[in-house]
Amino acid sequence: MTTAPNLTLWGVGTSRTVRPHWALAELGLKYETYAIGPRTGETKTAEYTKLNPRQKVPLLQDGDFAIGESAAIVAYLSRTYSTPNVSLIPEEKQQYAKWLEWCFFIVTELDSTSLYVMRRHSANALGPIYGVAPEVVAKAGEYFREQLRHVEVALDDGRAFLMGDQFTSADILLTTCLEWAIAYGVGICDNAHPYLERIKTRPGYLRGTAANVPPAPGEPVRRPA
Repeated sequence: MTTAPNLTLWGVGTSRTVRPHWALAELGLKYETYAIGPRTGETKTAEYTKLNPRQKVPLLQDGDFAIGESAAIVAYLSRTYSTPNVSLIPEEKQQYAKWLEWCFFIVTELDSTSLYVMRRHSANALGPIYGVAPEVVAKAGEYFREQLRHVEVALDDGRAFLMGDQFTSADILLTTCLEWAIAYGVGICDNAHPYLERIKTRPGYLRGTAANVPPAPGEPVRRPA
C-alpha cells in the first residue's frame, strides 16, 4: 500500500463524501478521517471554516494544500496518486479528454441539474429548508432519465466501464448518481443494473463505503489513518 501520511479527508455520510473515500481506497492510500457531516453544525466551526470557507464537505488536505468539491477531490487524487499499476485516469490525451467529458457530464447533468434539484425540493429531504416543489422534483426526475440515455448508449457496446476496460474515477461519480437515483425512485436504464452490481463488488467500493459511515453516538469524530 502506498503511504501518504499527510492526507486528511473531512466528511462522511453522503453520496458526495463517499466519492473521495472510494478513490482513496482504490489507490491504496492511507489517510486520516474527520467524520463530520453536512448541516450538523460541524462545518460551521471556526476551525473548519478556516480550512473551507464554503463550509461544505468533503474537503481533502494534502499537506498544506486543501481542496473541496467531491469531483475535484477525486480528479486531484486520480491525477496525483495514480501509478502505472493502479490508475484512475487515462494517460492518452484524447482518452483523457473523454474522461473529462464524462466527469463534467455526470456532475452537471446527472447530479446538480437533476438529482440535487430533487433532493433540494423534496418534502422528505431538503424541501423544508429550500421550499417543497413537487412539480420541480418530477421534472428533474424526467430530465435525469432523459440524460441517462447517454450512459445507456455507452454501456450498450459491451464495455465494462465508461472508459472501456479501464475503471476510472468517472465510474465512481456515475455509481454514486445511479445509487442516488435508485434511492429516490427515479429508476435507471436496464444495462446500468449489471454495471452497478459489477462495480459494487470492487474491494475499493466496499472499503470506501465502509469509511463513509457516520460515527455512532459517542464515537470520536477523528478516525486515525
